[in-house]
Amino acid sequence: MITKKRIFEIIQVGGDNDRKSRMFDFVLVAAIVINLFIALFSTFEASAGYKKAMYFVELTTVIFFTVEFALRLWTADYLYPDKKDGYLAAVAFFFSPSGIVDFLAFFPFYLPDVLPFGIVAFRIFRVIRIFKLFRVTKYQDSLNVITEVVARRKNQLISSVFLVLILMISASILMYGIEHEAQPDVFKNAFSGFWWATSTLLTVGYGDIYPITTLGKVIGIILTFLGVGMVAVPTGILSAGFIEHLSEIEEPENKKQPEYCPHCGHKL
Repeated sequence: MITKKRIFEIIQVGGDNDRKSRMFDFVLVAAIVINLFIALFSTFEASAGYKKAMYFVELTTVIFFTVEFALRLWTADYLYPDKKDGYLAAVAFFFSPSGIVDFLAFFPFYLPDVLPFGIVAFRIFRVIRIFKLFRVTKYQDSLNVITEVVARRKNQLISSVFLVLILMISASILMYGIEHEAQPDVFKNAFSGFWWATSTLLTVGYGDIYPITTLGKVIGIILTFLGVGMVAVPTGILSAGFIEHLSEIEEPENKKQPEYCPHCGHKL
């Protein structure tokens, strides 16, 4: 008989020696990929002839996600051993980032029975189930490195984003003051200038709104150059963080003293 603790071990990310847990991980990934494929394929006209088959497959995967979520709630006391009550552990898991993602992976499928008028708006939540892949692969060093670097550099990243926002607001007010009289229908208010500043500083340049005055064009050129620099700042911060982190990983290996044979004295 499979115990509650064994079920908890199976539904968690499995080790190489735990075949049942690894099998569960592969089935979970397959269900996610199939479900995402159906969500994307259903947007094509060619999918009209496969609606019944796609609905059946999607229903099967959603039921699997629902059962998986129920098992995680049931075994949450092993995930949160500090919680004395199993109910409190289930609540803690439900409101955790992983629990919210798991819940949104299947709940939108049942929304037509709850909110039939708003299901189209909620379909976007189905895409969130792809983040379950990160839970399956969270043991990989590459993902851990990325999250650790972002966590280390979060203050610098927040500061760089704050500077970009200040520059955007300043540029929007400045451009509104310059272009409003020449283009009252285009630069109606400061928000119009903010839209232009966003597309310019982030080097997107949609071309739906642009300056026509000489001074406005000069300011636009200057802000375009500033935009390239602003985008490069967080990139440089992350690059420096990766280099620093990799250096810390390699440094202990380089400091290891070579071992010598006690008999002949040769390096091992």
